[in-house]
Amino acid sequence: MKVINIGICGLGTVGYGSFSVLRNNSKEIARRVGAEVRVSHIGARRLRPGQDIGNVRKSSDVFAVVNDPDVHIVLELMGGTDAAKALVLQAIANGKHVVTANKALIAQHGSEIFAAAATRNVLVAYEASVAGGIPIIKAIREGLAGNRIQWLAGIINGTGNFILTEMREKGRAFAEVLKEAQELGYAEADPTFDIEGIDAAHKLTILAAIAFGIPLQFSKTYTEGISRLTQEDIRYADELGYRIKHLGISRKTPAGIELRVHPTLLAADSIIANVNGVMNAVMVNGDAVGSTLYYGAGAGAGPTASAVVADIIDVARMISHPESGVPSLAFRDDALSDAPILPMSDVVSAYYLRISAADRPGVLADITEILGDRGISIQAIIQKEPRGGDAEHRRVPVIILTREIREAVMDEAIARIEALDAVSERVMRIRVFKLDQ
Repeated sequence: MKVINIGICGLGTVGYGSFSVLRNNSKEIARRVGAEVRVSHIGARRLRPGQDIGNVRKSSDVFAVVNDPDVHIVLELMGGTDAAKALVLQAIANGKHVVTANKALIAQHGSEIFAAAATRNVLVAYEASVAGGIPIIKAIREGLAGNRIQWLAGIINGTGNFILTEMREKGRAFAEVLKEAQELGYAEADPTFDIEGIDAAHKLTILAAIAFGIPLQFSKTYTEGISRLTQEDIRYADELGYRIKHLGISRKTPAGIELRVHPTLLAADSIIANVNGVMNAVMVNGDAVGSTLYYGAGAGAGPTASAVVADIIDVARMISHPESGVPSLAFRDDALSDAPILPMSDVVSAYYLRISAADRPGVLADITEILGDRGISIQAIIQKEPRGGDAEHRRVPVIILTREIREAVMDEAIARIEALDAVSERVMRIRVFKLDQ
């Protein structure tokens, strides 16, 4: 039987998880591929406690793996972008296929990497870069290939979803839950990528490219995190019949492609609004199939390794039985669309606004007048009991749910509201997304 050798660069959680799956399921994998798939070389500084790689060759220099003439497929599982980019380009230059779980690498440098791979006639597979064990890339790129994708929306960062779930279900404060997420290993010591939406923006960039046939454009993705959300927002959203989720949304409009990550109000009875904990879920709407949902574990050794090994099998099948493959970004390079990415100011949405106003007559009238003057219709309004001590310092929380309006108009209205002397805090704005639109 033909042998296909795998070189692993990076033996962290995902790297060792992938090694274990390849070793434990080797017979099943060989049956699927028609060839023996084995790890022949590992690049890692050191083995962690409990890691057993048997007699597999190990090098402390990961470039020894990509320069090994016996390696057919390189697994880039180091993370980061600079060193990973250099390693992947070297592997491609050496004529090796590449499998990666690195969403930042693909989102920021994927176009250059795919172009290099095309010149060397090798494959770069990246299913594990988005949503862990959920085969969402394959679903969009292949399973829904006969559809014109209308929109996609997803919970694609488990850390943020865990935080929002704990805040809603247990009434806990953001900072307290974030600390626990770090202790549990869901969030890094520096949680910026997770809580400020950067991780989700990397993933959304990739999904939008394969859904709409556009170049990878991470720098144009609007990104807003969850760190400003409070218990009040969670509670008021519930009162209005909504739940708050940190969503990545991409939608095709006549004016261009929306590409945005931000806290979002979803109808409380919608399926995706009830995805809790560290789980991920992505909804994709196609013109033929309608709306479809993909749900599962978005991180962890097993789920991510499952996606990595699935990519290895796809590449190994191509090596074992060469045939025409699926383009890296689903569409042929010469057929990529030049549809513009819609600036956030042109996005149309309904909005949740939380305003902390002085407890005195006429303030609510001033706020509604500002909205009305700009054609912003109000769907619902809640005025809570005043808070604070003496009359001079009492504040009234005012919660307004608007109908759809262009973001630039809402920006102007919020600026005018914040300029009122009766409003001393920033207005909290959360966009509303309707899954049936």
